[in-house]
Amino acid sequence: MKFRLHAMIPTLAILIAATAAAQPGAAPRSPALLDPADAVILLLDHQSGLFQTVKDISVSELRTNTIALARLSKLMKVPIITTASVPDGPNGPLMPEIQQANPAAIYVGRKGEISSWENADFVKAVRATGRKTLIIAGVWTSVCVAFPAIQAKADGYRVYAVMDASGDPSPMASQTTLARLTQAGVIPISTNAVISEMQRTWNRPDGAEFAALYGAVSPNYHAVIESFQKAQEAKK
Repeated sequence: MKFRLHAMIPTLAILIAATAAAQPGAAPRSPALLDPADAVILLLDHQSGLFQTVKDISVSELRTNTIALARLSKLMKVPIITTASVPDGPNGPLMPEIQQANPAAIYVGRKGEISSWENADFVKAVRATGRKTLIIAGVWTSVCVAFPAIQAKADGYRVYAVMDASGDPSPMASQTTLARLTQAGVIPISTNAVISEMQRTWNRPDGAEFAALYGAVSPNYHAVIESFQKAQEAKK
């Protein structure tokens, strides 16, 4: 889906200005919410072969949300690390849109380990960021997300699992995984919530870029913006 960002900027400027007038200054930060300065995004095994096994979410939605996280990482200058499980085998190559959305994404190859947290190079790359909050998404949720999320949590990291940027072979698999993650202290979250917690306020110069991200993950929100823009044009 192409988002006509240039056409929306004047409209968004009105929205942002109105918000700034109502709530001047930057939004106060709370340690209970995501801190972009302490976060790293881990996108694990978003591979073409594995996508064909996903049954709990549409592949289109899964890819769109994953791309949004990659775009968010570039916008917020949050480190992003990717990895793939045997990309030369039936699991297939990593989706190329991640690197396209953020060319700074770091790729770490594995040597057959199912859990990326059992690959020394991957853990070293995470530790090299100096950050302690991990935002994880992957395919499958019950394996490629759950295993490293639980292990990283046990190692002292604050861990979030982005459920709608991950996929599983069945709704039952994702439901049981959600319960397992929660019991282990991993925080389940959605893509739009990650974006919002990173953004925190519309009173910022890149507000239009955040609106584009919301429009990507929620076509209905895109429609809201379009209808508002049309109404503003009709008043002129």
